[in-house]
Amino acid sequence: MNTPPPPYPAHPQTPGPYQPPAGPFGQAPGPYGPTPASYPQAPGPYPLAAICQVCGAAPAAPVTIRGHQGLVVIMRFLRRQGAFCRTCALASFRDMQADTMVMGWWGPLSVLITPFVLLANLSALSGIRRIPEPVTPGWRPPLNPGKPVFRRPAGILALVPLGLLGLVVLAVPLLLLVGMLVGPDGGDGPPTLTAGSCARNDAPWPEQSLRPVGCGSSDAQYRVVDPTDGPCASRDYLAYPEYSKDGVSLCLHPLKR
Repeated sequence: MNTPPPPYPAHPQTPGPYQPPAGPFGQAPGPYGPTPASYPQAPGPYPLAAICQVCGAAPAAPVTIRGHQGLVVIMRFLRRQGAFCRTCALASFRDMQADTMVMGWWGPLSVLITPFVLLANLSALSGIRRIPEPVTPGWRPPLNPGKPVFRRPAGILALVPLGLLGLVVLAVPLLLLVGMLVGPDGGDGPPTLTAGSCARNDAPWPEQSLRPVGCGSSDAQYRVVDPTDGPCASRDYLAYPEYSKDGVSLCLHPLKR
């Protein structure tokens, strides 16, 4: 019986730079291609990662819009806050501003609070206009901005309280100015008589309703005399002290006609 030939001996391998694979998936260590990097962002302060919470469009920015309702006895402070795209933010602003213009005046304190809320929303509107137009579509259509505030029935109706408030604001400094020009007397007190002038009494004595008139006029009844220049004559009348600048009763000498 023939004996099988022995197996060929294994040929020894020459050592070299090749190393056994490493890693759980048998991949050789080392970088394969470029390392992952962050995606480029659109120019401006609003990153593409900020998306609108209403429609999902980008870019979006944080926006805060406030509202107010006066309910005679109580009041409500409203606020809508979040990340909005330009279109959804403008729609939210117009709706909140129009509702506040109609519902914000019906309370004693609400009349004072509502103007400040409306002004604060105008400041928010300037920030909304700085948001770029959407460049990435969302998963649903954006809100409809609709007509501007003052082209809506609510905005036209709000012109009435806004106009009244404007009149009050203008009337207060105007009244103060008139009071300063007229002076403390204000024309409500009796007229002031001066020595040497003439006067007339439009009321039956002993009541007095004196008014100054020209000495050459037929209406002149008395000549005003200062008692400090000499005592009043026996037939003279005494005017009330309020007709004198110094609070002294002036003499009224009857004129002969």
